[in-house]
Amino acid sequence: MGWVMTMLAAVVSIGPASADGTVFPREHWERAQPDAQGVDPAALEEAVAYLEAHSGPDGVRELMIVRNGYVIWQGDRVDKVHGIWSCTKSFTSTCLGLLIDDGKCALDAPAKDFLPALARDYPAVTLRHFATMTSGYRALGDEPRGGYLHGPSATPFEPSPEPLFAPGSHYAYWDSAMNQFGHVLTRIAGEPLAELFQRRIAEPIGMDPNEWRWGDFGTIDGLRVNGGSGNNNRHVFISARQMARLGWLFLHRGNWNGRQLIGAAWVDQATSVQVSTAVPLGHPESKIDGPGVYGLNWWCNGRHPDGQPKWPGAPESTFAACGYNNNDLFVLPEWNMVVVRLGLDQADRAISDAEYGEFLRRIGQSLRPD
Repeated sequence: MGWVMTMLAAVVSIGPASADGTVFPREHWERAQPDAQGVDPAALEEAVAYLEAHSGPDGVRELMIVRNGYVIWQGDRVDKVHGIWSCTKSFTSTCLGLLIDDGKCALDAPAKDFLPALARDYPAVTLRHFATMTSGYRALGDEPRGGYLHGPSATPFEPSPEPLFAPGSHYAYWDSAMNQFGHVLTRIAGEPLAELFQRRIAEPIGMDPNEWRWGDFGTIDGLRVNGGSGNNNRHVFISARQMARLGWLFLHRGNWNGRQLIGAAWVDQATSVQVSTAVPLGHPESKIDGPGVYGLNWWCNGRHPDGQPKWPGAPESTFAACGYNNNDLFVLPEWNMVVVRLGLDQADRAISDAEYGEFLRRIGQSLRPD
């Protein structure tokens, strides 16, 4: 198999354990045998083998599984840094949460109040519309590019005078809208989103600055604008090991070892369903369906309009950041667990929601009763 099961390592620096045995990493994650964290090792190996069999050539080399704050399984490339495409959207949403915490904006504030260029054609679009993919924003140059149908414009900051739909009336997963959203948030912050995220989130949770960075579109009106979407190579570049820290922060509702870094109410809202199943698709050709399963730039294990969960077999409370090339961060509060699977292999084989659901179901079966 194309993976390495890491055995117990020497003691490394970790934060103090909470009453339930949960720990927070300091410079490093501590590693533990699965059975020490209530997980059957053989059943866990079977779950990992299932995921590898349903992956492309990257297999599970960038897979990392954390339970109770301990790494119980990791591949041999969890320190590999590369772009994570649309997982970037969840970083953008996190910056929105920080700005709301700071009182600099509100979820239902019109975006034009911060970026006047939107006033003519998109006067009613709010920050909520952008974060839920219901803005209807369309940029010049958003015509399909081969199989890339959902907002591929290389000029996302130039609004098209022809919106996709009236804001709030439909759902359309749209990359240029997210890049413009990132631009709006940059204006609100008065600094690049990467700097805001680094100071308020990455540094306090111990993300290694050598294992993450955020691509940008250059300087616009004196401020560097990081990509809000993850397309056109302006995404977040990160390793699975560092990505797991963001998941661990969100599993603990924004609290890192006793320090509240982002509001718990924001985390709860962002990671719960915000797009009703009654909202019709505004661009069904993209085949990226969010009604019933989309939060505020996070995916949730809600139910599609047909009643089916997004990830059958996973707990209902599961949420995730998801990106092209089989880049996914799953947070499973019910199991006190974070699972990261990164890669660059979707062109060879895409991992479906059903397959991820089965993988997670098998992990659930490996958990021993308390």
